[in-house]
Amino acid sequence: MTDTFADKPADTLTAPIASRFASLALAHLAREYPNKLTHALAGPQDVQGPRALHPVFYGSYDWHSCVHGYWLISRLLARFPDLPEGPRIVAVIDEHFTDEKMAGERAYLDLPHNRGFERPYGWAWLLALAAQLDAMNTPGTPDTARRARALAPLTEAFVERFEEFLPKATYPLRVGTHFNTAFALTLALDFARQTAHGALEKLIEETARRWYQDDAACQAWEPSGDEFLSPALMEAVLMSRVLPGAEFEVWFGRFLPDLAARKPATLFTPATVSDRSDGKIAHLDGLNLSRAWCQRTLARALPEGAARAAILREAAQTHLHSALTHVAGDYMGEHWLASFATLALEA
Repeated sequence: MTDTFADKPADTLTAPIASRFASLALAHLAREYPNKLTHALAGPQDVQGPRALHPVFYGSYDWHSCVHGYWLISRLLARFPDLPEGPRIVAVIDEHFTDEKMAGERAYLDLPHNRGFERPYGWAWLLALAAQLDAMNTPGTPDTARRARALAPLTEAFVERFEEFLPKATYPLRVGTHFNTAFALTLALDFARQTAHGALEKLIEETARRWYQDDAACQAWEPSGDEFLSPALMEAVLMSRVLPGAEFEVWFGRFLPDLAARKPATLFTPATVSDRSDGKIAHLDGLNLSRAWCQRTLARALPEGAARAAILREAAQTHLHSALTHVAGDYMGEHWLASFATLALEA
């Protein structure tokens, strides 16, 4: 990615950066191999390749990365309608977002042994994609409406699964990987509000309060060696969406009471990535990008001029600049990092 950011580290999403990210995504969305399947076998009939199992989301190394790759190109096109990659974006979406192919994806989800498939990370990204298509579905955009309708069977499946799962989930998952529940609830809550899904919105808000409202004095024992999310900051971002402004400020002060002194120090130090060809170690570039997203988001949630907000913005810049030059270069990061870079640059 050094060609895009060689002169000056980027702070916001620009058309040239969006074009580069779009090119990266288009190169892997329909790339079937290498592929890391998350696949349960109920019998020999389930021994199939990625494209046979997933007619739409078979590329990008794994299912969830393919889903958020489509989120990425949709978002970039919405932000920059004149992108040079625009015609290719439209073509690849329309090739895959058909009723027949989505029916194949839904049939996979409906198999009894796949009820927990991609919970909760893939569920959340699918709803983020649905929210993006909904946001683009304005009068006079019949193609976007058609794509949203094609995705609807999967959207409905994951709304139903969130509504079934959350009431029985006694505890959150506080890891910094795909199982992190704060990240999943953040994306799902944004979807619920975008699409006026009041029942899901209420359930997520109640669950977030049940899981996290009493948390205090977070020690932030992170990062672990394969994390791409900050358990501490991700929880705070979710609560910034759930709690009203004044209530959130009180909660955040209890949760990270020494933030003004830049403590816990680990939250202000970008993770070291020793081998970007190692898929797990490469997660740490994603951690730096997602921390930047969280830090910027939290700064905006605090009162204007607050000292903690300035400290968070400074930390966000440090994390963002440490990772942007590595969005491309090795497929272990290249198939997914641009989505998290976009979140950070847009925050």
